[in-house]
Amino acid sequence: MGIAVILLCFLAAAVIVFWNQRKARKTMETIEKMLDAAMAGSFSESGFDESKLSALETKFAHYLSAAETSSRNVAQEKDRIKSLIADISHQTKTPIANLLLYSELLMEEDLPPSAKANVDALYDQAEKLRFLIDSLVKLSRLENGILSLSPQPTALQPLLGGIAEQYAAKAAEKGLSLQLHDTDTAATFDMKWTAEALANVVDNAIKYTEHGVITISAVSYEMFARIDISDTGPGIPESERSKIFTRFYRSKNAGEQEGVGIGLYLARQILSGEGGYIKVSSIPGKGSTFSVFLPK
Repeated sequence: MGIAVILLCFLAAAVIVFWNQRKARKTMETIEKMLDAAMAGSFSESGFDESKLSALETKFAHYLSAAETSSRNVAQEKDRIKSLIADISHQTKTPIANLLLYSELLMEEDLPPSAKANVDALYDQAEKLRFLIDSLVKLSRLENGILSLSPQPTALQPLLGGIAEQYAAKAAEKGLSLQLHDTDTAATFDMKWTAEALANVVDNAIKYTEHGVITISAVSYEMFARIDISDTGPGIPESERSKIFTRFYRSKNAGEQEGVGIGLYLARQILSGEGGYIKVSSIPGKGSTFSVFLPK
């Protein structure tokens, strides 16, 4: 009799284990279906009968439903931001273009020296406003994921050659020499947006350098390619080097004619978005070198 009881106990235990395993397997299969639906963007909590679900399945269904709602809200918010950015860009483009056009027309008139100085200032401020609006629109698109980067393995020489050609005239106007050292190095980057980032750095170098040379060169490493943009400008005090890549930061020594403090911040955002980074080294009174690192 004792042996029969023991056998029955073992049999009951085996049935319970088998039942629990079957129930656990069913629960996992249900959760797997929920995850598949969520990844496909078709999850709906109403498709599950809570009375037939375990506590774990019910909680998981509620969690996925909340996540799906949050995802929809984020998508709707991005759509609203995208629409707002498009409106700002569209509504400001024409007035700024008109300001620049009328300023140029006034420049061609025979004006008294005082009036000419005012017209030149008007043109400079309108150009600064155009740059600021364009940069803010680009930043908003990058930060909100509206605009995506597409890094591709590419040779650096066409990129650097295009930058040098773009800024050769501006450097010559200030009596600066813009030198490009040829390279056969390649890296992985988005051609359009990396050109935008490097252009901001070169533009800054020209603005802050009164005499001497702007040099663009590249060095190859195992994991990264480094692009150096060096100038013979006044240099950057050590206390400011950690601040120059922040939004709207302008040095106390920057003149009124200088930038709006967004170019380097935009450059850093672009490079970070494609797996790269930027840093600066400088000797006050002798110049600065901005080093851009791009993954290989």
